[in-house]
Amino acid sequence: MRKTFIATLATAAAVVVLGSAAVPAQAASAGGTPGGTLEATAGGTAPACIERTVNYTEQGFWVFLENTCGRTMRVQAIATGNPSSSCMTMGSGDTTAWYSYGTGGRYVRTVVC
Repeated sequence: MRKTFIATLATAAAVVVLGSAAVPAQAASAGGTPGGTLEATAGGTAPACIERTVNYTEQGFWVFLENTCGRTMRVQAIATGNPSSSCMTMGSGDTTAWYSYGTGGRYVRTVVC
């Protein structure tokens, strides 16, 4: 997993150097709980402890996620105009990157699944 992630980051860094724009993803709080606690309903917006960064490229966009929740989380990156990601399991402290290929797509949000 770590080698795959490092290779993915190297590819992403090359894409960033070639001219993509980094856009911070919208801050999100847990589904309906004050203070953004870990309690989120299935399919609701992932809590803020799932940190998001979105980098748009000429061919699509990268979604980088980091789990700082202190427990395993299952999340999905939702896109419009392109297919969304599959449900990804992230252990505490894990990071992952997902690429959506297609110029018409936009990142919408990250949800729990």
